[in-house]
Amino acid sequence: MEDTFRHKGLRKKLVETVSKKGITNKKILEAINKVPRHLFMDTGFINFAYKDQAFPIGEGQTISQPYTVAFQTQLLEIKRHDKVLEIGTGSGYQAAILLELGARVYTIERHRNLFLKVQTLLPSLGYKPNFYYGDGFKGVPSFAPFDKILITAAAAHVPKELLEQLKIGGRMVVPVGGEGYQEMTLIVKKGEDEYERSNHGGFVFVPMISGTFNGK
Repeated sequence: MEDTFRHKGLRKKLVETVSKKGITNKKILEAINKVPRHLFMDTGFINFAYKDQAFPIGEGQTISQPYTVAFQTQLLEIKRHDKVLEIGTGSGYQAAILLELGARVYTIERHRNLFLKVQTLLPSLGYKPNFYYGDGFKGVPSFAPFDKILITAAAAHVPKELLEQLKIGGRMVVPVGGEGYQEMTLIVKKGEDEYERSNHGGFVFVPMISGTFNGK
């Protein structure tokens, strides 16, 4: 599938929309302008790819609203060469945005069908994160600590194992709450067992579930 002039024009309009909603980080806006979101979506939704909305991607999961992707990314304060753990690869769109910002991305997905699909898609577009199929609650301890951790599903509580994998001075962004409403939460690790938390508004995500799912 191509990335046409029409797609590029629609992306510029999307950037304007996201900017008007309060995203001020120019590098994030540039990344949204560059990443071809329509290539991350099922064919039935391609005509809606540049609307600021979430859409289904299979396995009961969604590709997040672009504003939400930008909002979470802006809270993380990504710096070039940051080692970032993403919990919930999903479509791969968020990982692509992080990679455009120069991060080293470690991304984990529990749905095997999505994992296999994105493992082919992202490299075909020139994006090469480190892929993992597994339980997001457990993270990737062998590559910890991480500068930043991003959770792209609703967590009823913040998993202790992920807090332990965040380096001192690191930032974690996670939507915390029950089904239907979560508070976007920023956690800054101040010491081994010292954390500073702040809330940044309400959002709605699919729930974070422990374990793996092979689709059978």
